[in-house]
Formats: sequence, structure tokens, C-alpha cells
Amino acid sequence: MAGSKVKAYVIGVGGGSGSGKTTVVHKLADRVGRESTLIVHHDSYYRDRPDLTFEERCRINFDHPDSLETRLLISHIRQLREGAPVEVPIYDFSRHTRVEAVESAEPMPIIIVEGILVLAEPKLRELMDLKVFVDTDADLRLVRRMRRDVAERGRTHESVVDQYLETVKPMHEQFVDPSKRFADLIVPEGGNNHVAIGVLVAKIQSILRGSDQGEKPASLAGTG
Repeated sequence: MAGSKVKAYVIGVGGGSGSGKTTVVHKLADRVGRESTLIVHHDSYYRDRPDLTFEERCRINFDHPDSLETRLLISHIRQLREGAPVEVPIYDFSRHTRVEAVESAEPMPIIIVEGILVLAEPKLRELMDLKVFVDTDADLRLVRRMRRDVAERGRTHESVVDQYLETVKPMHEQFVDPSKRFADLIVPEGGNNHVAIGVLVAKIQSILRGSDQGEKPASLAGTG
């Protein structure tokens, strides 16, 4: 797909930490076809702060919009939409730094941008043809986050709870949950909502068939 001049269809998938966004995104990619879909994670664009000590980096509020280099993500999405490949940063969550390597991303007909704050950023929203918010109860989100951070990111249960109370919960209330109003489709309970997944898959498949390229997905609006 490199060098393609066909503008990609961009889907933004937002929602709280542990809401099931990643499950939704991967179910969509599996059912639509991995050969047609590129997934871009907002988490990859956390700012690199090598000037800080590890202890100082641990105290960064990673749930605030300022912690992410969204301007770079916006630039990359624009390039991908126009058919140009980009180099996506790779972030090491155990050390809170970017690694030296990057991941090459080739343009695809469908680009899914996933992250807790993707619908909270106006300039990023402007690039999205369809906006989805995954809405899950707070207690379930906390349990999922704890399991992930302990198993995959080397955190302790205590540190996960402390971070949730100090930054995750207040930032969710300030930035993430209000972004729900910008969604064209709200998906309760994440990847377990087979009806919503089916609606999204049908929409994406129609885009790939070229039946409604460039149309506003009005039939999905107003679900919030």
C-alpha cells in the first residue's frame, strides 16, 4: 500500500483505561482483515524524557494530554492518509522512555487510532471519519488496568492503585469521559458488545467496497 494515493478512512477509538479499547480494535482488525487495517496506538507517542531520573519519570501524570506528543501523531496520521509510510515511536512502559528503534507503519485503507485521549484532542478528531467511545464501568476498568500493569509493565498492585487514585481517576473525569460527547458510536462493555462490533464491521466493510467513500457516518450518530 506504500505510495497509494487513495485517502485512508480513519477511525478513532477512545475510552477510559481498561475499558476494552484494545480488544475492540483487534476484533475489528481481525474481522475486517489485517491486510487492510493499520492500528496506531496513542500510547506509542508518550513524550520521551531522558532528562529526568527514573523516579521523576514515575511521577509524570501519564493520563494528562500534555504527557503525549499528539502533534507528532497528527502529523503521522496526515501522512498515512495521503499514502506515505511513517516511523512510529516505541515506548518502554517499564522504564517510561522511548527505545532507540522505531516501527515502520505502511498506509492502509483503514487506519484505527486508539487511546484514552484520542477523542479529547480537537485537531486529532478533525482527521477522523468515524469516532467511537468504549464505555465501561469504573470498577471493571480498574481491575483490567491492574492485571495489565502488573503482568505486562512490571508494576506493583500498590503502585497501580496509587496512580489510579492520584491521576487516572481525576484525569478520566476531566478529559476522557467528557470526550464521549464527540463520539458517533458509543460501545458499552467493550469487546463483549457483539452487536456494536457487528455494526462497526459492516460499516468498515462498506468503506472497503467503496460504496460510501467520504460519506459522514450519520447512521451511527446520536448514540450517546
